[in-house]
Amino acid sequence: MKNTNQQLLIDQTERKLEPFRLLETAVTPPNGWIHTIRKSLKMSLRQLGNKLSMTAQSVKEMEEREANGSISIKSLSEAARVLDMKLVYGFISKHESLDKMIEKRAGEIAREIVFRTNNSMILEDQQNSENRINKAIEQKTTEIKTEMPKYLWD
Repeated sequence: MKNTNQQLLIDQTERKLEPFRLLETAVTPPNGWIHTIRKSLKMSLRQLGNKLSMTAQSVKEMEEREANGSISIKSLSEAARVLDMKLVYGFISKHESLDKMIEKRAGEIAREIVFRTNNSMILEDQQNSENRINKAIEQKTTEIKTEMPKYLWD
């Protein structure tokens, strides 16, 4: 059952995610941030390499890994540190909130459960009205959302 501790955790997480919503429209430079900032500062690959204790070729490879999405957070963080920057990362929900995300998933599961039951009833020639089905889906969604069972994310 979704108790007050679970709801508190959801609310706290929502507050932590909120600042990232402002970044939803931010665009990452095509060559990555390391390359863009290095170029903006007129810093050579060799100079950045010296700060990172690596070769210019290794810096170039790091920039390429960032551009193609295979760089580690640790490497990005280290590059940011030597560039006198700070790496910030987070998640931006595709939903209005975590509660809406939970409700959407609960609704999907409820729909599956209700239609599975309804199909059995159709076979027995006891089908329900559309209104009754919608009400059952709504009730099951609320139940699943409240209980937050382990199968919610299966």
